[in-house]
Amino acid sequence: MNNHRCRQSAILLKTRGHKAIIWCVYVVGFMDLFGVSMIVPLLSHHVKALGASPTVAGIVGSTYGILQLFSSTIVGSWSDVVGRRYSLLTCLLSSALGYILLGMSTSITLFVLARIPVGLFKHSLSICRALLSDLVSESERPLVMGHFNAASSVGFILGPVVGGYLTEHEGGFYTSSFTCAAIFIINAGLVWMLPWSEALIPCNDTNASNDTSKLCHDNNCSKLIRNGSRANSLHPMFEAEPGSRASLNKKGDLRWWEMPLLEPIWRQLSSVCSKIHVVASCDMWDLFLVRLLMAIAIMLYYSNFSLAMEERFFLKPKVTGYLISYSSTLGALSGFLVGPVTQLYGNNMPALLLHSTVLTCSLIFMYATAASVWQVLLTSTFFSISTNIGRTCVTDLELQRGGLQASGTLIGAGQSVTSVGRIVAPLLSGLTQEFSPCGPPSLGVILALAAVGLLLIRIPKWDKRGIKVATH
Repeated sequence: MNNHRCRQSAILLKTRGHKAIIWCVYVVGFMDLFGVSMIVPLLSHHVKALGASPTVAGIVGSTYGILQLFSSTIVGSWSDVVGRRYSLLTCLLSSALGYILLGMSTSITLFVLARIPVGLFKHSLSICRALLSDLVSESERPLVMGHFNAASSVGFILGPVVGGYLTEHEGGFYTSSFTCAAIFIINAGLVWMLPWSEALIPCNDTNASNDTSKLCHDNNCSKLIRNGSRANSLHPMFEAEPGSRASLNKKGDLRWWEMPLLEPIWRQLSSVCSKIHVVASCDMWDLFLVRLLMAIAIMLYYSNFSLAMEERFFLKPKVTGYLISYSSTLGALSGFLVGPVTQLYGNNMPALLLHSTVLTCSLIFMYATAASVWQVLLTSTFFSISTNIGRTCVTDLELQRGGLQASGTLIGAGQSVTSVGRIVAPLLSGLTQEFSPCGPPSLGVILALAAVGLLLIRIPKWDKRGIKVATH
């Protein structure tokens, strides 16, 4: 009976409401990075136009990264508590407010104030990934995540084209800022209109982490998404908070006065802290360390790319720009390869992560020792593919090991780790570049080798899904 109900819940995944949410999330991801990439290339020019010195401009620019570092895990955990719908709406509307303020910034003070709400709440992509992990089975997750990354990357490629066109007109920066704000408001409207009540969560398949398939009971075999997060926990560490007042009405929806968002602030904070503590106490240090090492290595690869091309091969900035655009386009398209490659490996994510890490390390080495532009072009071709697959593998393993009922917390924690890499990489790049233009990628090779060594040591202690195997 239980197996029959599980099969029924898997069929319900194909309903119109479920597909509508997934496709709308793809659109939200595309528009999100499309809007952001319109603004990001213009920020440094605008802050200098406001009269900031290079030092002040650097400090102002680091504000966003520091805020992201501390807010990623908190906002991700909060989305586990109040649901994806309301947390996503909050992030989108808060980001829109930040870009509206940015469009009104006529001084350094207003510019900094405008970056604060964006730094604190620009986690819409992380919540979208958590929502997708809620909607699909474990075997489908790499494919769906790959498509989402591809859609987002396409938006990131097209955004600067539109932003550059707008800046050619008078007041172009302010027009771009208000356009970006409008895009986030439209995204919020899409999220609000999604058919949340029609989407059903399937029971985890036989490959689900922590043996959750054994916990499939009649009363929770198919679970309604409450505002986009799982209604009932399958993982014992993330059961519903005691004394929760939330309940479903006859139509399967939460009553508005019983929404988790309207719970007392202290109760929400308690739940957030509880989830963060549980994730912090999990034995996942190896995955987070691999993520950090590879994030820094990849950023070192790109950190001085334009300058290195000019000094090593005497390329003009225009030609270097073509190389970067080529690499970015391949990175976007490679998202569609994640699903087939995962199936080729039989969903053996640890092995795929190891092989993609080895390939990335080899490509960074080839770039650091390249004797011609054609070698750089070759490494760029495969580098975008290997890094995209590696990021998807790390995220998938984190979700498998930590449990989907804290998917927001886990993805947020991963983003915090990546933010550390964004802060550290420019410093390391500057120090190593003092010795040679090949210094940053050479250091990247060392860090990638350390990640490979760590995986070789730790993977034998994991099972096929990345879960630590008990030793006797």
